[in-house]
Amino acid sequence: MATEPTGEKDGASQVGTPAEVRPTEAQPTAGHAGQEDRSSRRKAALRRAKRRRVVVPLLTAAVIIGVWQAVVAFGIVPNFLLPSPVQVVYALVADASLLAMHSVATLTEAALGLVIGTAVGFVVAVLMDRFETVSLALDPIVTVSQTIPTVAIAPLLVLWFGYGLAPKVVLVVISTFFPITVSLVSGFRSVDPDLIDLMRTMNATRWQIFWKVKLPAALDQFFSGLRISATYAIVGAVIAEWLGGFSGLGVYMTRVRKSFAYDRMFAVIILISVLSLALMGLVDWLQRIAMPWKRAERKEGR
Repeated sequence: MATEPTGEKDGASQVGTPAEVRPTEAQPTAGHAGQEDRSSRRKAALRRAKRRRVVVPLLTAAVIIGVWQAVVAFGIVPNFLLPSPVQVVYALVADASLLAMHSVATLTEAALGLVIGTAVGFVVAVLMDRFETVSLALDPIVTVSQTIPTVAIAPLLVLWFGYGLAPKVVLVVISTFFPITVSLVSGFRSVDPDLIDLMRTMNATRWQIFWKVKLPAALDQFFSGLRISATYAIVGAVIAEWLGGFSGLGVYMTRVRKSFAYDRMFAVIILISVLSLALMGLVDWLQRIAMPWKRAERKEGR
């Protein structure tokens, strides 16, 4: 008899329990919906930012081209001094095969010089980081090498090495190794000393410290220097071709300049810019492959 009231209370509590739990179960659902809403807004903002990064430069370029065309069309600048964009495009199409042939020569010179310049810059940076005496000896020489105008040294290189491939490659090497050296030395020296001390406490060798700590820390600055060197490579090759050669965009520019074909001059200038941008894009692609953790950091930041 004493157990009946207890059973009723238990039953009442069992019946009331789901009603008490329902509001508690609904709270995570509302929080989850809020998180999804914030995530969707963030994704929409990222999409808008991406569109702006594409649309704004395109609109700027379109405005510049439109103003350029108007300046020529209304005779503000004589057409024989400034060709219109339409004439430049026509020159690009008309001389496409010839420009392609000269582009191959210039790209070959730039690529060889960039690879050799990168290797030389890497070795010099490692030696300067490893040996203080080497750093004191080479630092002023590396700096002075960039104070000499490439236009001034190019004739000497043609005189010493002839009109073939060698002087162009040497000039590109001189132009490109400096950004690599400076960026790598700066990257090596920016490593946290505590990390190096930690590696030493674990009996790491100099090679292990370099490979596991210093090189990964310097990669970001290395690719920044390589991006600059990629643009210098094309420009250096063209400058060397101006002063002597049988093929290349610099040789083409010299020929069309002498014939006062300014539409072709503008066409080759645009082509040089496109090739430089293509090399920079290649460097960015290599950076994404060599530094996969950067992509992970960007995703986490989002």
